[in-house]
Amino acid sequence: MITPIAVAFAVCLLGWVYQALKPSPPKICGSENGPPVTSPRIKLNDGRHLAYREFGVPKEEAQYKIIMCHGYNSSKDMFLPASQEFIDELKICIVLYDRAGYGESDPYPARSVKSEAFDIQELADKLHLGTKFYVIGCSMGACGIWSCLKFIPHRLLGASLVVPFGNFWWPSVPSALSLRAFRKLPRSYQQTFQIAHYTPWLYHWWKTQKWSPTLGVDGMFCDSDAEILKRLSGGLNHNPEKVTQQGEDESLNRDILTILGEKWEFDPITDVSNPFPDNSGSVHLWQGYEDRVVAYEFNRFIAEKLPWIQYHEVPDGGHLMIHDAEKFEAIIRALLAR
Repeated sequence: MITPIAVAFAVCLLGWVYQALKPSPPKICGSENGPPVTSPRIKLNDGRHLAYREFGVPKEEAQYKIIMCHGYNSSKDMFLPASQEFIDELKICIVLYDRAGYGESDPYPARSVKSEAFDIQELADKLHLGTKFYVIGCSMGACGIWSCLKFIPHRLLGASLVVPFGNFWWPSVPSALSLRAFRKLPRSYQQTFQIAHYTPWLYHWWKTQKWSPTLGVDGMFCDSDAEILKRLSGGLNHNPEKVTQQGEDESLNRDILTILGEKWEFDPITDVSNPFPDNSGSVHLWQGYEDRVVAYEFNRFIAEKLPWIQYHEVPDGGHLMIHDAEKFEAIIRALLAR
């Protein structure tokens, strides 16, 4: 009698473990029982759709065309603090898009740092933005800009990495520096990132368990970030309910696993070259000294190793500096300067 009970218990336990480790299927926009499609989208060559939003003057009238990559837990509907006077002065058109799995863009289980560059390239081609364009990436969205610098530098007029989030396990970064930056994070972040890197198959379970915190926001924002949140009433996106509407596994979790859980196809320090040796364009890295998400020492080291990057360290800047009007305008002007 004991053996059948033990077998039944083991089967039930294995079933529970399987369910706990298995991600939920995404609710794809436009599918039966999925969220509706409410934004313009392009169809990529592999059949996926990317949703996008145009901000600024119409692209047909724009003097400068910029593609912007949003960060973690954000979307194409991120708040951009540009005045109409500023937009009209520079005649800029910014195209923001939902990265795969976010908002209304189709999930992409094979998403990688490398694939981000080719999504951007196809977006530019489908929207007829020209043979060359500018790119900006914020936080985790900046990983796509590193990818552009590596794989499609011939398509770029300029690039900006704003508070770029990197991989603590890049071989070119001294382990002591990576560890120091890593230990500045809250313990819950350290645990979550370690699970993503060393045991990615456990990540879904870890993010859904209730007994230990994972990636909360408490204590992660400096004074200038808090002021921005207060000014925006805590809303950094116009439609926050849409950010993860297709499920967290193909948006938030896929972001972490792609950037921290997998080995990149390249190392930004050793494998990326200056795309503008003739000074026809420029690459910028913006880092807040007060940033509590990305330690300034980490990105300062990268800029020192890549002297062709123009490094801007903002003394009172935090992780949300792109949502500050003065800093946003400075980022854009520096990118477009000749």
